Amino acid sequence: MIETLLFATSNPNKVLEIRQLLGDSPIEIVTMAELGYTEEIPETGNTLEQNALLKAEYLYEKAGRSVISEDTGLEVDALNGEPGVRTARYAGDLKDTNANMELLLENLSGARNRNAQFRTVIALITADKRLTFEGIVRGIITNELSGTKGFGYDPVFIPEGFKESFAEMDMDQKSSISHRGRALTKLINFLKK
Repeated sequence: MIETLLFATSNPNKVLEIRQLLGDSPIEIVTMAELGYTEEIPETGNTLEQNALLKAEYLYEKAGRSVISEDTGLEVDALNGEPGVRTARYAGDLKDTNANMELLLENLSGARNRNAQFRTVIALITADKRLTFEGIVRGIITNELSGTKGFGYDPVFIPEGFKESFAEMDMDQKSSISHRGRALTKLINFLKK
């Protein structure tokens, strides 16, 4: 079993969440920063799958060791799946979370259908493998921000079966039902085989 994976992200929130999800698993996550990689990896794909693989391949070529990468999108039914692959840059290339949420709420103003899903694709690149694992959580977009925990669009997303937004949940609760958690569980189950 692979015991150390280089995680192709510069987002400390994602690193924290994945380490939390791994718990007492024998898999150790090493970050780009811990190995001295500080560049932003280009995300030029048209899909979450393409971006996850692009980032993993980029870092695998540089580091020559097993890499995971992920790309996550918020897909809103009434907006034909937007923001989707542009989730982090929905309101522009500055990746301003508050501006992204404001634009989303503005674009959904008056919409009755507020159904949405978070979808994560985790890519794994090793010497002999190139795989992806998907996790999805359905829910609704709120009318206003609620909660201060989490990151990204968490304050405007309530997962199915809950009354609280992701931003109102502690990390353990969110991780147990999240899109990233579901994709990571599939990856861990694969690695354990």
